[in-house]
Amino acid sequence: MSAPARRRDAAQNRTRILEAARAAVAESHDVPLNEIAKRAGVGQGTLYRNFPNREALLAEVYRRDVEELVAAASALLAEHEPVEALRHWLDRLIDYAEIKHGVLAALETAAWQDLLAHSRNPIEGALGHLLDAEKAAGSIRTDVDTHGVLLLVAYLGRLDQDEWGSRARPLMNVILDGLARQDADR
Repeated sequence: MSAPARRRDAAQNRTRILEAARAAVAESHDVPLNEIAKRAGVGQGTLYRNFPNREALLAEVYRRDVEELVAAASALLAEHEPVEALRHWLDRLIDYAEIKHGVLAALETAAWQDLLAHSRNPIEGALGHLLDAEKAAGSIRTDVDTHGVLLLVAYLGRLDQDEWGSRARPLMNVILDGLARQDADR
């Protein structure tokens, strides 16, 4: 096997491991690494070559989700009107928050504090981009700012895990309705 083929295979293994870990964390933050390796279709040695420990794996799951969430803002604005782009992005934010809860529950305090500190600015920037597009379109209140919206969304984190599936999206719709200009068509 040539070097490029091995690198491609290694990259695919890494991706499968991350996807399996993300799915496992969505179910429970107590899934053992050997179960993640099994779900990814790789041996434990392959998992440990890519991620030396559970913390490194979960931190990478978190970082990857943040990167995808941030990149989605511009992509959604390119595909949709600002109001729909924000709605789709906030829907993704709910999915991200569910995984975030599982990852942070499985990590030591210092590790998750570091992850949160490094993700805050990119997420605020992506949301700010969406809100600016909405303001330019005249569809949201002019007194809305990124920090305020993030504070409202952060309160969803107070939901119990068993309530998350049934309550997070309806409550996010309440937030969206509150952002709308009263004279704007939605």
